[in-house]
This record gives sequence, C-alpha cells and structure tokens, in this order.
Amino acid sequence: MACCCAQEVVFDVNLIENSALEDGLAGWAPVGSCTALSVHEEEPAKVPTETINDVAEDYRPSGRYILASRRADEADGLRQAIKGALRPRLTYRVSGWISVGAAAADTECAGGGHAVHVNLRLDDECVVKGGAVWAEPGKWTEIKGAFRLKKSPCAAEVCVQGAPAGVDVKVMDLQVFATDRKARFRKLRRKTDKVRKRDVVLNFGAAASGISGASVRVMQMDSSFPFGACINPGVIQNPSFVDFFTKHFDWAVFENELKWYHTEAQQGQLNYADSDALLDFCDRYGKPVRGHCIFWAVENTVQQWVKNLDNDQLTSAVQSRLQSLLTRYAGRFPHYDVNNEMLHGSYYRTRLGDDIDAFMFRETARLDPGATLFVNDYNVEGGNDPNATPEKYIEQIAALQQKGAPVGGIGLQGHVTNPVGEVICDALDKLSAATDLPVWLTELDVCESDVDLRAEDLEVVLREAYAHPAVEGVVFWGFMQGHMWRQDACLVNSDGTVNDAGERFVDLRREWTSHARGHIDSAGHFKFRGYHGTYVVQLATATGKVHKTFSVEKGDTPLVLDMNL
Repeated sequence: MACCCAQEVVFDVNLIENSALEDGLAGWAPVGSCTALSVHEEEPAKVPTETINDVAEDYRPSGRYILASRRADEADGLRQAIKGALRPRLTYRVSGWISVGAAAADTECAGGGHAVHVNLRLDDECVVKGGAVWAEPGKWTEIKGAFRLKKSPCAAEVCVQGAPAGVDVKVMDLQVFATDRKARFRKLRRKTDKVRKRDVVLNFGAAASGISGASVRVMQMDSSFPFGACINPGVIQNPSFVDFFTKHFDWAVFENELKWYHTEAQQGQLNYADSDALLDFCDRYGKPVRGHCIFWAVENTVQQWVKNLDNDQLTSAVQSRLQSLLTRYAGRFPHYDVNNEMLHGSYYRTRLGDDIDAFMFRETARLDPGATLFVNDYNVEGGNDPNATPEKYIEQIAALQQKGAPVGGIGLQGHVTNPVGEVICDALDKLSAATDLPVWLTELDVCESDVDLRAEDLEVVLREAYAHPAVEGVVFWGFMQGHMWRQDACLVNSDGTVNDAGERFVDLRREWTSHARGHIDSAGHFKFRGYHGTYVVQLATATGKVHKTFSVEKGDTPLVLDMNL
C-alpha cells in the first residue's frame, strides 16, 4: 500500500545521497554476497566533460567512482536507499556514468562491452527498470534512464547490476531526480520559434499608394512538417477513422501490406491487391505514402519458405523481391525502409554475408532512384536499450555508406513509454551531428493507460521532434482504439470520440499553424512571422477581395515576397 505522504515536488534535485562520494562509501551497500565495493578516482583526462543536455547547467563529473568487484553473478552490484518520497505520476530521470573492467579470460565480451542496468527496487519486491547502458572497458558511458511509478512506495532503493560474473562495474555520479516538463516545454517553444518559423514581408510595391491601410488576412494552408499515420484495409472502411485521418494527417504508411511476408506468403504467389487498394485510397485524399518495408532483418518475421532456401536460392529470392516490388511501384513511395530493424536482427547478413544489407540499398536506388532510402529501428531515442544506442546506429549507417549504400534518412520508430525530452533530444543531436541525415519518427505510439498522462507523454515527444532541426516528419503507428499494435496508445476511442491525447495532438497542430491579420503600411508592406508552409493572403480593397498563394521556406533572413496583384 502507499504510505508516503504527499509533499511538494522539487525538480532537478538529486535523491541519491553522497552521489559524488565525498564521504566515501557512506550510504552505499553491495548487492549480492560476493560483491566488494571501493572508491577510486579517475585521471582527469579520462573523465567525460560533456553530459546529456539539461542535467544541470553547472554539473561536471566528479571523477570519483565506486568499483563493484568480486562479482559472482549478473545480479551482483551496488545499491542505495532513496531518501524522501517518490511521487506517483511524475517522471524521474536516472543519470550518471557507467564503465566496466576488463573481462576475465573465460568471460565472453561481445562487442567489447556489456549491458549494465539501473533498477528501482520498491518495498523489497517490485522492480522497476530505470535504464540500461552498453558499458565498455576504459570508457565512461552516460546512463540516460527514466521511470514513473503508479503509487508511492514505502521504501525504495536504486540498484546498479548487470555484466557477467567476474566483470567489475564502475559507477560515477549516479543521480535520480524528478523532471520538470513545463520548464522543458518553455525552452522548446523558444527553440521551435527559431527552427520552424521565419519573418515574412509581403511587398505590395507599386500598388501601395492605392491600397495603403487596406485590410490583410494571411492563413496557413499546410505545413512543411508533415504528420502521418498507419493504415490498413480494415481501418479505411471505418468512417470515424477516415474522418480523423483525412483532417489531421498528411502522410500514410501501410501496417503490413507492403511487407514481403504479406505480398508473397507462398513462394511465387504474389499478392499486391491490398497495397494497391491502400495506394488508391491515399491517392484519392492526396496523401504520400512511406514504403514500409522491403525486407525485415529480424528472423521471426521472415516467412518459412524463405528460411527453407539455400543461400544461392535466397540470393535469387532477394533480387526477385527487389525487382518485383520496385518496378511495380516505381515513383509511388517517396520513402522506403529498406531492411527494417538491423540493430535488432541480422537474418540476411548472417545467411548471405556482410555486404547484403548495402546491396539492398544499392539495388533499391537503382530500381527506384527517386525514393529516399531509410534505416529504421526502435528504442534508439529512449536510452533504455543497450543494443540500440545512437552510437550503434551511427556505426551501422557509416558501415553501410562505406559499402556504397545510399542511406538518405534515419527512421526512429518511436514506440515509447514514459519519454524524457532531454534523452530524445540527446539522441537526435548525436544522430544529426554524426550523419547530417534527415530524421523521421516513423512509427510513433506513446503507451500509457492513464490517458491524461498519455497526453503529457505525447506532448513530450512531439515538442522534441518539432523543435529539432534534423526532424522532418512524424508518422503515428495508428491512432484509433482497437486498431493499434499497442492498445494503450490511442488518440481516438473506438466510438470515434477524440480522447485527451488526441485533443493534445490537435491542439499542438493548431499551435504550430500561423494566421495573421492587419493592414498594409505606408511603404506597401505587411509583416508577420510564420511557420514554414503554404499560405494564402487575402487583401480587401475598394473593388473587392484579392487572393494570392505563397510559400514560406526555411531561412535565417526575412523572406521578402513581391505581391504582384
């Protein structure tokens, strides 16, 4: 039962005592009977100097760390009781630095590192995941975890565990603190104004003498930043779904209908009827479609007849799949996810060698040169999956490019729970800085049973995406109850009513749309600041109303447009 009294929340205050180890091991204890703890200090040159944004403006790593040694089991590690009450419904950040010692001779060290986990143990029984990191010997890696509780525990302790027996674990400056989403949103609004808006001057020029003081109305018709949604043959028969989709989304993606296991469930029996019908639907409403996906790297998604082929036959089948799909739909899909989830699967690479992934990209570009080709994967933006860090994604992209793969975009699926804006932003910063490629959130769903919290979580993700200059679009992985992969993520209830999360999405789209009213000044100008997109200007004169369309593109200087009436 919940037995902690409510108290005022103090944001950004570390709940871990003696985090920087000024008092040695005071407050810290081992997890597991065979673990020994000791305090050490790192050489300044080896201590990280940059941390994830917004941990604390004056924070610098202390250089002091706890070494957990003589570990006999993966569960062995270190722990500390959290002082003060953890509040339900609040999002807490977990941050700090993790490293590991060199592996014992008989311990396999895959990829040069090990997964280390930070967990919360509540009331001596319930364990809540607080984050995970891929830690390597001789290198400090920042933990970027988060958690949220449904009720206040009577007691809570934070535990750091993981890595195989015999591998030492090092922990520096572990912190747990409540996040201040409202403060973050204020920063993002300022960032959004800079990234997504531009000053505009409408110049009416020679006509100024006759229309000075005339009434002007500017209305944004569409945005340069698209939002899309997942569709399938069933949902496009639902009038409530179609109504919300056509009003609030600009792009589409097919849920399963373009995947190889759907278009060729049995070898040689091609079925494009569903994808053709969905394309026809999108054409009627003028919605571009992402091509998802040509191949899928995860073994349990590969149809059995493909698995039954020998390697020569598989090579031929891969080429036939590319030829069939891409010649049929050449020019129809602006984007393709070429080989889905290569951070989490390697079926084709395991069977056909290291070059096959790049070959898929090269062949796709040859057969449909107008399409932008994406890598696409999950958990990269969450800081909770050691197999899917931004650094590993960057390495994968670089390896593909070195083999001639024309990677044109980065897909972050965005199947998120309890998101933290700073963690999302950190991943976006790293990906954009290292690759200079556009990023799309390709399969967004925000899972939370409490619809009020779901709305807040959704706002976290959307504001981070919209404020970041590398992000060029967001596609939801469904939005209607009963028609989604994750059931606690809907924006629209099964009866067609829009819930709080859906209203939050609609409100944000409205916030990110510009309209302006006023009068032409004596110089013949009308000035406003607007979001990037297409506009219509309406000018009221003595002889009637005049309409003219124009576009506002990205730019750091004011956009001056001559309105030749």
